[in-house]
Amino acid sequence: MATSPTHPPLSDRIEQLLEAGGPLPVVAAGDPVLRRVTEPYDGQLDDALLGRFVAALRETMLAAPGVGLAAPQVGVGLRIAVVEDRARGGREALEARGRVPLPFRVLVNPSYEPEDDTRAAFFEGCLSVPGWQAVVARHARVRLRAHDEHGRAVDEMFTGWPARIVQHETDHLDGTLYLDVAHTRSLSTNEAVAEHWAQPTPESAARELGFELP
Repeated sequence: MATSPTHPPLSDRIEQLLEAGGPLPVVAAGDPVLRRVTEPYDGQLDDALLGRFVAALRETMLAAPGVGLAAPQVGVGLRIAVVEDRARGGREALEARGRVPLPFRVLVNPSYEPEDDTRAAFFEGCLSVPGWQAVVARHARVRLRAHDEHGRAVDEMFTGWPARIVQHETDHLDGTLYLDVAHTRSLSTNEAVAEHWAQPTPESAARELGFELP
């Protein structure tokens, strides 16, 4: 009788992932791990290994560079993500997007709820879909509930671009990519966005590419 294949414990797999040092490889769209609902974190890693894994996620996010990274994006199906945005760029674009600095934080088992029906639409990209951007209408204000890496409860309101970041990363943990909720007619290469749609808001893109904004 054939035996079922066994998989190494999660902690062993993460140890192997961290062995090489440096930024971790980012999984691209098409890998099944990005489409699975992640396993809630419940102490599967000891404190030291969790700390090393979180540090590697942050290093990978910053090296990309990006403003958020979820564990599935490095092939680990755990409900953990990291976010950080230093909010660099032109003042007009920052103000239009409500983009303010978001200090580094770890989100363990996060979930969010919209505070009202207001939505904001902007071009958005993803490290797991390199080279492309699309306009996504997201909740402008959300309440995030989670824990940090030390087990402390997080219950916080996010608005503007920080709200977009936490929605994007939490969606990853539910197997959702930003393309699933984007205006597909807006899909553009990074080069096309730079050439045609560099304005602070996507009104001209909506008009020329034929999609509606909220």
